[in-house]
Amino acid sequence: MVRYLKLKVYMLEYNIVLNKNYLYSYKKWYISYRFNYRSTAYMVKHGFYDFLNWFDDRAWYPLGRIVGGTVYPGLMITSGSIHHILSTLNIPTHIRDICVFLAPLFSGLTAVATYFLTKELWSQGAGLFAAGFIAIVPGYISRSVAGSYDNEGIAIFALMFTYYLWIKSVKTGSIYWAAWTALSYFYMVSLKIKSLCLLLKIKLQLHRLS
Repeated sequence: MVRYLKLKVYMLEYNIVLNKNYLYSYKKWYISYRFNYRSTAYMVKHGFYDFLNWFDDRAWYPLGRIVGGTVYPGLMITSGSIHHILSTLNIPTHIRDICVFLAPLFSGLTAVATYFLTKELWSQGAGLFAAGFIAIVPGYISRSVAGSYDNEGIAIFALMFTYYLWIKSVKTGSIYWAAWTALSYFYMVSLKIKSLCLLLKIKLQLHRLS
């Protein structure tokens, strides 16, 4: 775990110095990162409802993109919620800084979630090994450095945490853990299923009409 933390700190410093606290600029992912950031910034500025109805004429040019029905909303909601909490606590933070550091933050939480999952399945020692192994996966490290603002940065944490809660609910038979499993699964789905935002939009429209 100590080596993992040292590696993450090194990659954070290298990436921040290289990109000057901006989003990661690999050409393969740059367009996706910039769109995710613009969507998050729009939601923070105009609100969630306007975000659902936003037509982005800069995406999918020349057709444009109806963001509310085609985007993964969990990533934007997570960043926006953190920004809202910090603003409530009178901690001024630019939304860009939250987007830059979101993936490294959740990668650390992924190691913790993996530990608890493996501990629940096997033992405490196995949990430590599992946390160490997931901390050195090259593919996950490359998608969880500072500035890597995409769904994979937090979706892996949501996946591991949902598995842990599900195993916990099955073993205990408690409705308490089952409810938390359902909420965690809903959050995980919001990171990977595009249609969820469309369903939320329809629900809001029906609520306004009622």
